Amino acid sequence: MSILHTVNKSPFERNALESCLKFATDGSAVLLFEDGVYAALKGTAVEPHVSDALGRLKVYVLGPDLQARGFSAERIIEGISVVDYAGFVDLAAENGKVQAWL
Repeated sequence: MSILHTVNKSPFERNALESCLKFATDGSAVLLFEDGVYAALKGTAVEPHVSDALGRLKVYVLGPDLQARGFSAERIIEGISVVDYAGFVDLAAENGKVQAWL
């Protein structure tokens, strides 16, 4: 059964992303939204961890939350896909389970 892992906390305030990347099984999807979008940005301390995870996980970022924080798609790490709200719903429907990392 595939799992959609969601992370909505900044990786600079909580360890939700770190835990998610540690426990998510290969082939799982990870969606970064709300303050979790900061993990998708190039040039941050977490970029190496996220980039390494892209080899085994499908990582997505919610575009409206990225834009709400003043960032464009050009700022995100290569390999991360930008989705809209409909894409968020599709991810939840495509995966058998949703795991929220708080």
